Amino acid sequence: MPQVPGVRHRYVTARGVRFHVAETGTAAGIEDATPIVLVHGFPQHWYAWRHVMPLLAARHRVLAVDLRGFGWTEAARHGYGTGSLADDVIAVLDELGIGRAAIVGHDWGGWVGFAAALRHPERVSALVSVNMTHMWPPHRRVLPNLWRMWHTAFVEHPPLGRLVLRRTGFAGFLLRHWSGDPDLWEREDLRVYTDLMRDPGHARAGEQVNAAYVWQEIFGHPRGRYRKARLTVPTLIIGGERDVVIPPPVLEGGERHADDLRVVVVPGAGHLLPQERPEAVAEEVLRFVS
Repeated sequence: MPQVPGVRHRYVTARGVRFHVAETGTAAGIEDATPIVLVHGFPQHWYAWRHVMPLLAARHRVLAVDLRGFGWTEAARHGYGTGSLADDVIAVLDELGIGRAAIVGHDWGGWVGFAAALRHPERVSALVSVNMTHMWPPHRRVLPNLWRMWHTAFVEHPPLGRLVLRRTGFAGFLLRHWSGDPDLWEREDLRVYTDLMRDPGHARAGEQVNAAYVWQEIFGHPRGRYRKARLTVPTLIIGGERDVVIPPPVLEGGERHADDLRVVVVPGAGHLLPQERPEAVAEEVLRFVS
């Protein structure tokens, strides 16, 4: 496991799965400060937040959770649907004795954050979604951009998806392709993410997350899966101007389904904001959560 100064590591068992949690900030944080839970996207893990964590730690207790099958969390056989992953996050909070927290999710971690806010609004004090849209994007904006999810076709079909992730460099290619900063992967090591995908359990988990997202979420959207849902948790969406997966136009249109939904677009940034622009992410999170 890569080490980051000031970051502690612990394991908790919730819903029958052993979860890894990276934690920083003081043990209790500032007395009235809300704990912040960071949820990574595909195909990464807690380490994707390492530049953001210290920027939040002075004012908050910060916890980065590895979702089931990713990073150093156990790769369970089942439970990779969005609702299940959201319940995992809440169950981890239960084990840590945290009643309410702000959730900050990147990529599909942002989608998990939306699910957690809808399923457990009493547990989520604020939601920040980074490089991920809300659950009600207008069809006129989604349909012209569906092609941007082309990569799921290579990893969503069992057992082909796990073989692609395990035996090719596809995960690394995606991370290079998604970055709006051409020098990002000269500064950082791709292997911290791609090496884990060579493990059969991690590769299968990556496949299962993609399959569940496509079959439950993408195909569920035209059928109005979330049409009647109402987002009551204050929510901020942070997008990248040059995001090749979730472009700025797709971030709009969710206000009528939410009590408080705001959108911020970071100029010149791509799909990996926690690594490309950690200062901008931390600044927006601190302003919104506080």
